[in-house]
Amino acid sequence: MLTTATIEHILATIPNRTIGVLGDLFLDRYLDIDPALTEPSIETGLDAYQVVRVRAMPGAAGTVINNLVALGAGRVVPISMVGDDGEGYELRQALERAPSVCMNNIVSTRDCRTPTYAKPMFGQRELNRLDIKNRAPLPATVENTILRMLAQSWASSDVLLVLDQVSEPDCGVVTACVRARLEELAESDAKKIVIADSRERIGFFRNVWLKPNERECLRATRCHDLNEALKMLVNKTDRPVICTRSERGMLVVELNGGAIEVPAYPVAGPIDSVGAGDSSSAAMACALACGTTLVEAAAFGNLIASITIQQIGTTGTATPAQIRQRWQDVFSPAS
Repeated sequence: MLTTATIEHILATIPNRTIGVLGDLFLDRYLDIDPALTEPSIETGLDAYQVVRVRAMPGAAGTVINNLVALGAGRVVPISMVGDDGEGYELRQALERAPSVCMNNIVSTRDCRTPTYAKPMFGQRELNRLDIKNRAPLPATVENTILRMLAQSWASSDVLLVLDQVSEPDCGVVTACVRARLEELAESDAKKIVIADSRERIGFFRNVWLKPNERECLRATRCHDLNEALKMLVNKTDRPVICTRSERGMLVVELNGGAIEVPAYPVAGPIDSVGAGDSSSAAMACALACGTTLVEAAAFGNLIASITIQQIGTTGTATPAQIRQRWQDVFSPAS
């Protein structure tokens, strides 16, 4: 399914490709706590954890962007919004570190907060996450700007990734109106590869490639058989479907074809699966932008995920050097 030549072709070609990313930008704020410094609070008597380091990095669609940058994508074009607040400032700072990321299509607004996942890390253990999300509908002015930027940037990307992260309807970037506009654009340009990933609404997309996990497939179709659910989604969207299945790899279904199993790569030792789906999405987008088949792209996505899940306490990425080393390890495992 994957060869050394295919991997080298992707790594050599992707610096000449543009990947669009439409979706919800979150700030991942890691709070590194030193357990040895814990002291009692005089006011409450409860343990007061001492934060010794704060790590701020792009999350959600930002995780995909991080992975695209690490893989060497020549140009990454986010279409999103952030709040006019401190978290938005931190998020912009983090994105601007990569020269390949175009910042022109990120709306800044005072009417929304920057979605944030605060992740206290008690040593190597992650404590309860603290979430900041918008629970009111996206303001019409912001939505209209997103629609305009989507139309204007449509032709410039070789592949467009859509990340619908927010569970509450119409409270994130990918609203019903944005989804409808995406459907129109994709219908008028059937050769365009648009890959949608949605936590709650994967069954609402049309005319785009779908990348759900197994649970999302079954829930979207109200079906108990995965193969039947995949066929239903392919028929609904008239595009291929890629179903991720954690350590079992992926199932891919193209038009007028059956499900093809693309196995995962074995990983030893502790793993952290946070962000694995985003890293595989970025990898697949890069591969497809470079002209690989869908099965080859899925295998490349599995390879990248096998690297990122071994990065504990962070949403991992994979560089070309790490990819080559992992591929070598696959065929020359340590005895």
